[in-house]
Amino acid sequence: MTDLGKVDCDFFDEHIYPHLGAERDDVALGPRHGVDFGVIEVGSIADQTQSDDGIELGQRVVALATDPLSILPGLGFERAAWFAFHVVMSDVAVSGLRPTHLAVDFNLPPEITDEEFETIWETFDREARELGVSIVTGHTARYSGCRYPWVGGATTLAVGDRENLVRPDGAHPGDRVLVTKGPGIEAAGFLVTLFEEQVELPKDTVESAKDRFYDMSPVEDALVAAEAGAVTAMHDATECGIHGALVEMARAAGVQFDVSHEGVPVLPGVLEACEFFDIDPWESTTEGTLLLTVAPEGVDDVLAGLTDAGIPAAEMGTVREGDGVYVDTNRIEHPDVDPSWQVFAEYADRE
Repeated sequence: MTDLGKVDCDFFDEHIYPHLGAERDDVALGPRHGVDFGVIEVGSIADQTQSDDGIELGQRVVALATDPLSILPGLGFERAAWFAFHVVMSDVAVSGLRPTHLAVDFNLPPEITDEEFETIWETFDREARELGVSIVTGHTARYSGCRYPWVGGATTLAVGDRENLVRPDGAHPGDRVLVTKGPGIEAAGFLVTLFEEQVELPKDTVESAKDRFYDMSPVEDALVAAEAGAVTAMHDATECGIHGALVEMARAAGVQFDVSHEGVPVLPGVLEACEFFDIDPWESTTEGTLLLTVAPEGVDDVLAGLTDAGIPAAEMGTVREGDGVYVDTNRIEHPDVDPSWQVFAEYADRE
């Protein structure tokens, strides 16, 4: 197991994957390393349209994912809650199904005030209403021994038609690889906002980096892309960044990705922030960045849909038969350890 961050593939395969409880026929997609969500089949419903043969049935599925709940008071409780909410939404949004339900557990430190929690909860409520998500159950309490930032966990569900599901292992040879927003936006938006007083960069660069904060959600990216065209797989580029996400996507589908950094959007303030923190923007967590594979005939429609929504995006490569990821003809491996975790720990200790 790595010292910081998620377990690696070998640990998952040896210790977690063999022990998954009872086998059930309704599990359409179970746990895999580097895969964002699972899928349960929940039966058929009558479609609203009718064919010559009568009422057609559509298979219903539930995509679901569980994530830790992180609240960082240094961001301000409204911003911290916004970020926490969108983190727990993102793993389900990449299924192509719109998130519908949320279960949330708050294990809060004793020092949180009622007013601070009220801000958190009102932010969750606001963002959930905007997405059409119902909060259906949960748990809220203060406990001794709990401390920021890890204050609980949440499970998000998306109920929808199976035909609209985008599987994480769906990339096929011939598909194109697309990316939104580019590398390092979380390193810029999150780290600079949180540690602004310690960042020695020009004021305009700091402001540009801080502007990336509200780019740190891939939820709209995923829903817009899935609606626009023939998307075959999606993955958010969180721990270990774009490089890590590319490796995980290619491995899940058993294919090869040939990609290039050239032409990928890089948003203002990102490279300067990553250079200041001495981290590789391509291998650092970049919550908000979406990677997706798209059938060739759907590329123009997906890019147009993202552009219309104001989301920077570009084509960065092709899916081929084979295995692994090649960036400008050089094979890359999964970084395993995200460099931003150590930066966060070092700068947090200075506060």
